[in-house]
Amino acid sequence: MEKTIPGENFDLGVCYYPEQWPEGMWADDYRRMREIGFTIVRMGEFAWNFFEPEEGVFAFDLFDRAIDLAHEHGLKVILGTPTATPPAWMTYKYPEILNANFDGVQYQHGMRRHYNYSSPIYREYCAKITEAMAQHYANNPGVVGWQIDNELNCEVNVFYAEADHAAFRKWVQEKYSTLEALNETWGTVFWNQSYSDWEQVHLTRPAPSKSVNPHQALDEKRFISDNTISFARLQADILRELAPTQWITTNGMFGHLDSHAMTDELLDFFSFDSYPNFSTIWNDADREHPLMDRGNSNQLTKVRSISPTFCIMEQQSGPGGWVNTMGQSAPKPGQMRLWTYQSVAHGADMVLYFRWRTATFGTEIYWHGINDYHNRPNRRVTEAATISRELGKIGEVIAGSRFAAEVAILHDYDNEWDGELDVYHGPLTRESQYSWGKALQFSHIPYDYLYVQNKTTLDDLARYKVLVYPHPAIMSEETAELLKQYVAAGGKLLFGARSGYKDQRGHCRMIPFPGLVAELCGVTVEDFTLIVNEATTPNMRWIDGGDDASTPARLFNDILHPENENVQTLALFDGDYYAGKPALTRNPYGSGEAYYFGAAFSREVADALIRRLGMQPATAGWAKLPPEVEVAIRVKQDRQFAFILNYTDKPVKANLLKELEDLLEGARIGAGELEIAPYGVKVLEL
Repeated sequence: MEKTIPGENFDLGVCYYPEQWPEGMWADDYRRMREIGFTIVRMGEFAWNFFEPEEGVFAFDLFDRAIDLAHEHGLKVILGTPTATPPAWMTYKYPEILNANFDGVQYQHGMRRHYNYSSPIYREYCAKITEAMAQHYANNPGVVGWQIDNELNCEVNVFYAEADHAAFRKWVQEKYSTLEALNETWGTVFWNQSYSDWEQVHLTRPAPSKSVNPHQALDEKRFISDNTISFARLQADILRELAPTQWITTNGMFGHLDSHAMTDELLDFFSFDSYPNFSTIWNDADREHPLMDRGNSNQLTKVRSISPTFCIMEQQSGPGGWVNTMGQSAPKPGQMRLWTYQSVAHGADMVLYFRWRTATFGTEIYWHGINDYHNRPNRRVTEAATISRELGKIGEVIAGSRFAAEVAILHDYDNEWDGELDVYHGPLTRESQYSWGKALQFSHIPYDYLYVQNKTTLDDLARYKVLVYPHPAIMSEETAELLKQYVAAGGKLLFGARSGYKDQRGHCRMIPFPGLVAELCGVTVEDFTLIVNEATTPNMRWIDGGDDASTPARLFNDILHPENENVQTLALFDGDYYAGKPALTRNPYGSGEAYYFGAAFSREVADALIRRLGMQPATAGWAKLPPEVEVAIRVKQDRQFAFILNYTDKPVKANLLKELEDLLEGARIGAGELEIAPYGVKVLEL
């Protein structure tokens, strides 16, 4: 049997839990899945007790029957390793496998993800269950792939069990070799924190204030990521050896995990769990023109940076919520279809809905699936069937195509993790990424995220005409040199305040800000200030006036000093003691240009820069779209497909400038007005 991964075809399916339903329901469930048009199911990720009901005793009969019956009905199976929920017999006998919080209080059995990755005992049992399952299912014709664990670093992404402190101690010993090197990197001479014995070294621990050593905290996040990848590698290596014809993935995208490195090293592709309705809980409703569920496109853009070919392992299909938290309203008619195409537009080549039927017991009784408790037809079942019919027509055509963008937002894990503690740059990055994403979205300019890694090359950067690296406080010499090469070759690069002034240890360099990119930007920072009161935020004023009003220069201000006559000052601060000083500059460098903005980017500033840089919408030459819709372009060889998504509850009108093929309708549509229904979708071939 050959390994078939997403991109070679398009699969639509659903998450299913045979252990939670009477066996007499399975055949009817599978039959109705096939009637809808589903081709794949995921199962097993929370079922350790069924695979190993007691220590060392393995049982596969229930899932053998569930998998074989699914295969008989023409459904492929993704099998999850069940290590996200260690069984009670294990946590009772070996409580050291449990995780602990920052204060050292141990979590207990009764939820999920209550274990730590460092416990040698837990790793041993994870290896045993993975090996047993892989040996049993490697040649099962119904099983096409494996999901390792479930949502690594979800629920909690910090680990403070005794085993974690020990593993961290070993990690820093391997990283630094000597205590002198460790003390130098962590700056322990400050406040007399120096270590004289390795046994004194721990993860961050409770202190008189929350201000832990920032360099230790940065290394802690790096350790957690490496440790998580090590935990996943244990299973991936077993699966790779014993089940070589079945693909390997894992799902999530949670904090303190370098998902890029994990995917490159261990997986055939990455998977994401897409819940756009989370925006109804953690949203931007207090802002003007909130993105709401459209903001999920930003998450999908990050996923695409990890894995150009990816799967949506859990696509929201109903209202969500645990019994006591995360309550979400029901998707309105058409929204499940909209959200599915949102995932597909951004690069997904396989989508599974969560879940087939809403659980009637447990924490997630309000996390609704396609079917309700009563198991009778409903509008979500009907909508899923519509989606399946449509993807049945176009799935093969678009599978393997790639998202097209000429603009990228640069990001990296070191700055993300350092910025969690450092209020001088972390909040700036979050604000600027939000603002740029929103401005590009409403301007119909598709964009990528490009994570800066050790393996990043000039060719990776050169694919884009414009790069935005909002606030890279930590900057290596190698990255600075790469950025210079990109600009010199004709690229346009934009920085925000607090760029380039830290080394990889998180130490501030003893050179003028913006440190290693000062020459590239042609400026130094002559003064700076944190804006501690929103009401006192100075404005910035464009020198050339134009259509742009004076706008706030938010969160932090770098007051700039041009260092050569070629530097052009584009905007001035318009308030406080530095009124009239440069706030935004442009420096020609080689064939390109570098911009430096001495604040966090707002949407207004991003909009103005989009105009001034001449950035064009993806619709140029073929359509004019209202801002309420999103456009995404996927390309396959010489074919281009445009996804147009209406996120509003009202019909909107687009203006087509030429005749195009409507793939969902299977018809040519002429130039002129095109109406897009509430929560409607159009897929056009350009």
